[in-house]
Amino acid sequence: MDGCLEASLSPLSIPEYVLGCSGRRMPLLGFGTAASPPVGSQFTKTAILQAIELGYRHFDTASLYGTEQPLGEAILEAIAVGLIKSRDELFITSKLWCSDAHGELVLPALQRSLKNLRLEYLDLYLIHWPVSSKPGIYEFPIKREDFLAMDFKAVWKAMEDCQRLGLTKSIGVCNFSCKKLGDILAFAKIPPAVNQVELNPLWQQKKLREFCKANGILLTAYAPLGAQGTIWGSNRVLECELLKEIAKQKGKTVAQICLRWAYEQGIGILVKSFNKDRMKSNLEIFNWSLSQEDVKKINDIPQSRLCSGQDYISKYGPFNTTQELWDGEI
Repeated sequence: MDGCLEASLSPLSIPEYVLGCSGRRMPLLGFGTAASPPVGSQFTKTAILQAIELGYRHFDTASLYGTEQPLGEAILEAIAVGLIKSRDELFITSKLWCSDAHGELVLPALQRSLKNLRLEYLDLYLIHWPVSSKPGIYEFPIKREDFLAMDFKAVWKAMEDCQRLGLTKSIGVCNFSCKKLGDILAFAKIPPAVNQVELNPLWQQKKLREFCKANGILLTAYAPLGAQGTIWGSNRVLECELLKEIAKQKGKTVAQICLRWAYEQGIGILVKSFNKDRMKSNLEIFNWSLSQEDVKKINDIPQSRLCSGQDYISKYGPFNTTQELWDGEI
């Protein structure tokens, strides 16, 4: 089954996308739990509970983030206090870290994530980056000498096995270029359902969007607002004069303009704010639209990547340059 947008809104007014292969319904606006620099578990848990109360149903975590455990605790508490009836009302994504990106380590890594989350299954499991590292070492940044070329066939086969076992309902990737996606598609029995990448009005990924659309892969945006406040992020998206101008004309925030633009392009969106007012504001993007003129202006913004991927480059390989990591898509 090809992925498709649902024309109708869910009861919580967050549109959903039916993922190819699994038929799983993924809310197109999700709540990210990565914090850079990290925050405490209790703080994360409280923010997730607030998000559930506001209507978020899609939550994105990763073994690297250290937020699987507080997310799992928040889910149990949300059920206990009646915010949701069961875990099945939620869409939970986690990710395979580089040191577990080895064929024989994928299943144990997913099982650890499920244990941390206190869940029986994930809705989506993603390869975090298209590179492996020395097994058993969980750190970021990864030491340059610890990087290893990923055995894509072995790792993807193990991801497919995880889906067949029912431990995850869908599988996908993060930070994959058109070329690397093409390499996976050439041998995959279950194609990636999602590719999660940096995407915002200042880095629109037009080539990758076209490739994913043609191959039934949902492109999902992290850093849709430029990841301001993180170690690697910047305020350049939220301070863009053109976006400010459009926001002022429409009586919206710059963040809402960015999120609405991404939604209108058919892109999944992950927002990360632990501020309750901003959490609420980020949800208020589905009952209005941008004009064709607004969209054209945004589409004409000069483009540059924010997340260079420099932390995944090593003189020892497998990627010696950012050109190699992104296959020229920079």
